[in-house]
Amino acid sequence: MAHRISNINLSSSILSMRLLLKYLDKMRCFRKRSTIPFLVVLITFLLFMNLYMEDGYVLEEDKRQLREASMHPLNSERYVHTFKDITNFSGTINVTYRYLAGTPLPRKKYLTIGLSSVKRKRGNYLLETIKSIFDQSSYEELKEIVVVVHLADFDLAWCESLVQEISRKFGHHIIAGRLLVIHAPEEYYPSLDGLKRNYNDPEDRVRFRSKQNVDYAFLLNFCTNLSDFYMMLEDDVRCSRNFLTALKKVVTSREGSYWVTLEFSKLGYIGKLYHSRDLPRLAHFLLMFYQEMPCDWLLIHFRGLLAQKDVIRFKPSLFQHMGYYSSYKGAENKLKDDDFEEDSLDIPDNPPATLYTNINVFESYDAAKAYSSVDEYFWGKAPSTGDFYVIVFNKATKISKIKITTGTDDRQNDILHHGALEVGEKLVGTKKGRQCSSYITLGEFKNGNIEVNDVDHKISFDIECVRIVVTANQKEWLIIRSISLWTTQPPSQ
Repeated sequence: MAHRISNINLSSSILSMRLLLKYLDKMRCFRKRSTIPFLVVLITFLLFMNLYMEDGYVLEEDKRQLREASMHPLNSERYVHTFKDITNFSGTINVTYRYLAGTPLPRKKYLTIGLSSVKRKRGNYLLETIKSIFDQSSYEELKEIVVVVHLADFDLAWCESLVQEISRKFGHHIIAGRLLVIHAPEEYYPSLDGLKRNYNDPEDRVRFRSKQNVDYAFLLNFCTNLSDFYMMLEDDVRCSRNFLTALKKVVTSREGSYWVTLEFSKLGYIGKLYHSRDLPRLAHFLLMFYQEMPCDWLLIHFRGLLAQKDVIRFKPSLFQHMGYYSSYKGAENKLKDDDFEEDSLDIPDNPPATLYTNINVFESYDAAKAYSSVDEYFWGKAPSTGDFYVIVFNKATKISKIKITTGTDDRQNDILHHGALEVGEKLVGTKKGRQCSSYITLGEFKNGNIEVNDVDHKISFDIECVRIVVTANQKEWLIIRSISLWTTQPPSQ
């Protein structure tokens, strides 16, 4: 597993990538006549990426130098097989898969869950992961999912042995079309020798993470038309109970808003949700840059290229890493997601909104950070009576629960000492943006926090605004650490 935290700035590369995508779209109709010129353009672009990529990647675990002084030249012949279909980013990659168990059903499901697995030197958690997916799903939820396992090891004897074990344990799920096991033959892989040693990684490490990118690319490519949404898991995780119901609730609450990736775990390539329509582009993207960096870093760039600037992550996490040994050389890996909860049906699903405040903001701790799902917060200078922080929803919504916490463990006095929570309706346009013209008070903050349940039973209207109002001057600054909202889903039609 590649659980790495990176601080990456590739603004110039992202701009170049967007220009390339536009260029490739124009070239689509000329593909047959312009294969060689295209490869020249593509390879030139890759050289540009390597020459101008900023040296801003930092590995938290060892703080080592991440860029080599000299770039390895690209061998154009090596890329021909990989990039032969790249002129059409919406098309699938031409791979003939081996079906080791099961076959796809003709009807699309709601969610595909993808797993890629290779032979480990120590420990094997794949069977436990598959069992957790099925055990933690209700009968109704099982009707809406399909699990695809890519056995990506080149040791075919290992693949055959493992698929026999999978078939024995999960035969009824295979028969029902809920479990597929596939293998992409080695002949379809690009060269895994002579790769660039970015970040001064040892050769075997570079080979491992480069192959892993291709493993994922081929898995994504296979899953393109199986469902509406796609969830990537690693092969050593356990799931929360009824995770699909919680996930569907979040997706429904985001209807009408743009997103590329929704995250239900903060670790590695675990719990990352995509629209299935984006899978061909993501598969091509991983292939294009398979030797550049680990997959979880590439995903950050992919999200940015498709104009999702910020992480959209939901807590509590729906998936937990359970392995003790990495798939890379059996190294010890005891990472855990401390936001995971076994019963996560009560996951908040903050609907899309615009945030306003008239409190003087400190540095970059702006209003949006209290409402986001990342571990950041709003921090304002000492507020006065009548100051406010307001959430204006993109569309009116029914809310069942609101929970707001202020202050942090190391700044326990920067709480809202005196304040009220209000909900509003009747949006009007003002010089300062859209605001509600009518509010009802739900309650007062106590010790800097407030939690209100059954909001939809107390309020007769669909809520358009949520407002925090300061009711007394305070000399302390104010941190709003988190704002969590639970919406009420309309009944199924």
